[in-house]
Amino acid sequence: MTGITYRDAGVDLDAAGPIKETLKRLSGQTHGPDVFSMPGFFAGGIDNPSDSGSLLISSTDSVGTKVRIAVAAGQYKNLGRDIVNHCINDALTTGARPLFFLDYIGIDSADEKRIVPVVEGLRDACKAAGCAIIGGETAFLPGVYSNGDFDLVGFIVGTVRKEDVLRPRETATAGDILIGVPSAGIHTNGASLVRKVFSIDNDPAVLAKAPEGLGRTLGEALLEPHRSYLDPLAPIMSDIRGMAHITGGGIPENLPRTLPENVAARIDRSTWEVPELFRLIQAAGKIEDTEMFRVFNMGVGMILIAAPDKADGVIGAVDGAWKIGELIDAGSADGQRVGIT
Repeated sequence: MTGITYRDAGVDLDAAGPIKETLKRLSGQTHGPDVFSMPGFFAGGIDNPSDSGSLLISSTDSVGTKVRIAVAAGQYKNLGRDIVNHCINDALTTGARPLFFLDYIGIDSADEKRIVPVVEGLRDACKAAGCAIIGGETAFLPGVYSNGDFDLVGFIVGTVRKEDVLRPRETATAGDILIGVPSAGIHTNGASLVRKVFSIDNDPAVLAKAPEGLGRTLGEALLEPHRSYLDPLAPIMSDIRGMAHITGGGIPENLPRTLPENVAARIDRSTWEVPELFRLIQAAGKIEDTEMFRVFNMGVGMILIAAPDKADGVIGAVDGAWKIGELIDAGSADGQRVGIT
């Protein structure tokens, strides 16, 4: 029997796809020769006007409805870490290091108990990354937000030398090794489905319960902040061809963004144990495997692409990393860009 789906929770990924393509087309009409755009990037680039040898890289995102889980738990600080680290990771897929960050908080009222912890989390994550918060906006919008809800959005700018830009769609090839790097939980995706599965909006007390095998409360596990991959991956950037940040859409939608058209990915599901939190979500919602992998990172926060002669060194240098699969010729992949077996 089919269980709960992301669409049941109000998020229709199939409907969102064509809209995103239209938005890309519209935004592309503003690009001049100084814009550095390559399919597969999780961030955008533009020539640095003060240094012809480098690019400015920018990305923006939000924590989505994970805010609703934080409101239900009364815990806000990790949301600030979430959004900074998410943006850092998106920029990192190009090879960029962060320079500065800005935030946007839309909220119903001037509530110090929510706003200050969020910004403390922003501060902590930015300090850890050597990234300055140079500004932001806090908008008080009663009537738009209610019942404690608010929006948290982040904007990041980083820089990378042009010769150091990761170009996996130009360099990745069949035979390359795919390397998984662990996530720290749901990160910033799938919260709407989680809320539906556990009826968090109707019964926030469920967040204080400690399910068997989880080792902590459900709220603590769900609000674990998005992991930053800057420090673990910075030392090995010259040894990889590229990386995919596993966010909304999971492995099936994010990994193909980095691949040339003539290759496909084969993921070996037996190479890692899906963390207990995801197994708990799946069991509680009776969710099918394909839906879980399409919505959640399933314990894989980043996938690196490395040449065979570099893979062992990368795995040895990145704590917790493992060989998760390989790239194969697209002609032998039965039309699948990503096969998870």
